[in-house]
Amino acid sequence: MLDRPANVDEHHLRDALADWGIHTEALAHLPLGFGDHHWSATDTSGRRWFLTLVDLEHKPFLGGDADTVLRNLRRAMDTAADLHDGHGLGFVVAPLRSGEGATAVRIGDRYALSVFPHTQGTPGDFGQELTADQRGRVLDTLARLHRRTPPSGLRATPPTLEGADRLAELAADPDAVGDHGPFSAPTAELLAEHGALLGARLDEFGRRAARVTPSRKVTTHGEPHPGNLLWRSAGPLLVDWDTVGLASPERDLWLVTDDPDELTRYTEATGYRPDPGLLALYRLRWDLQDVVEFVDWFAAPHQRGPDTEQAWRDLGSLVRGLAG
Repeated sequence: MLDRPANVDEHHLRDALADWGIHTEALAHLPLGFGDHHWSATDTSGRRWFLTLVDLEHKPFLGGDADTVLRNLRRAMDTAADLHDGHGLGFVVAPLRSGEGATAVRIGDRYALSVFPHTQGTPGDFGQELTADQRGRVLDTLARLHRRTPPSGLRATPPTLEGADRLAELAADPDAVGDHGPFSAPTAELLAEHGALLGARLDEFGRRAARVTPSRKVTTHGEPHPGNLLWRSAGPLLVDWDTVGLASPERDLWLVTDDPDELTRYTEATGYRPDPGLLALYRLRWDLQDVVEFVDWFAAPHQRGPDTEQAWRDLGSLVRGLAG
């Protein structure tokens, strides 16, 4: 996130880092990404660490209440650590375990902290257009991930929409958005104009998802877009594993390419030919899920800031794209 969370005391972060044996000399908030909060920590020896603070109240894909979200977050972080340490997948940027073996430690009632080694590389940007060579190298990386036997207990992640019913209700009755902040009224206007379209796309997704019968399920990252890539000369590293789950390969592949010629490279590495219908389904799911989350955000108390301004711009782009 770009905004620093107002209700987080950095002294609590320093105290929590002691669970990893890190004696913090300096903390610096990093305005990165969209969803989690990040800091850089430097210990008394000059060694650096990358911190991710997860808001347990804003992770709908990981469950409902904070305890469930924390449990599923730990399962995801444990999976990433296992893929890196136990399966030798060096492209997995995995969290470190605390002295008690935890990959995520609760901070108060609302947050959970994970700690990562500071990793050198060139970060990508969300929305960045990868070159053909880069897309090929990401496909190679995903092929290595997908060929691994899924870890036991890996959470199944079928193509479903969290909060679809709520979006359908607001699309049918935009006044129900209410007035909770600067973007509530514009959101209601957007839904009044495009509510029928959104309802139709939600129905389309439901019909198509009901017909899905994946022929293969693998360990998927979930969000291997350019913003979750860290580039080195040897190839890309994958960061941000909280969406890891058992699913069809298309859950990852659509974010790289849907070009049949490019996907031949993946087929040759895995023996699996991606399904164009599933690629399109996951693309539609992604756009609709973002609309759900942004509308929920603006139908709840919020303030104007860099994050909400970006979310409002993205919401308009998504709705226009769904209409196209």
